[in-house]
Amino acid sequence: MTRLRSVRDAQRAPAAGGGMVAGLFPHPLLSWLLGVAWLLLAGSVAPVHWLAALAIGWAVPRLVRAFLGPANRIAWGPALGLTLRVLWDIVVANVAVARLVLGPTQRLRPAWLRVPLASRHPLVNSLLASIVTTTPGTVSAVVDEQRGVLWVHALDCPDAAAAVREIQQRYEGPLLRIFGVTPARDGGD
Repeated sequence: MTRLRSVRDAQRAPAAGGGMVAGLFPHPLLSWLLGVAWLLLAGSVAPVHWLAALAIGWAVPRLVRAFLGPANRIAWGPALGLTLRVLWDIVVANVAVARLVLGPTQRLRPAWLRVPLASRHPLVNSLLASIVTTTPGTVSAVVDEQRGVLWVHALDCPDAAAAVREIQQRYEGPLLRIFGVTPARDGGD
């Protein structure tokens, strides 16, 4: 009975930050994505489809709110900057990997990188692992949250320390700013 009451209370409570929009749309990004997906699937921007998109964007997050937990606050400026950086890095890395793979394979210097994590924030760490994996030439193998380490395999890595610094500066730093997470010296937050 207590669990049921806490789920009902969570469904009634407005999202962090309050306000009318947060009260109507407890997960605004999810609502937006659902609405846009509906419009794309409908293949029309007729008013009836806008109303359906609005209704879906409002109803679905409310129905599954107990499973989602509270919405994360996102700094949209750094999020846009990181998105553009990752997209650019994917294009550049594709060209670099193509040159490596089509060239002599004796030049390859594969390496395992131990990337110390600046926080124990699960969303930041899983997004960091996803970004590293989507960038050609690197694959996240393990997110060891107990030790605060991300293990990455790099296809060609002449300087492991520089590669670790680059991952931390280009991806982890912006992720920490996006979610407002303060880095901790001991790997935890």
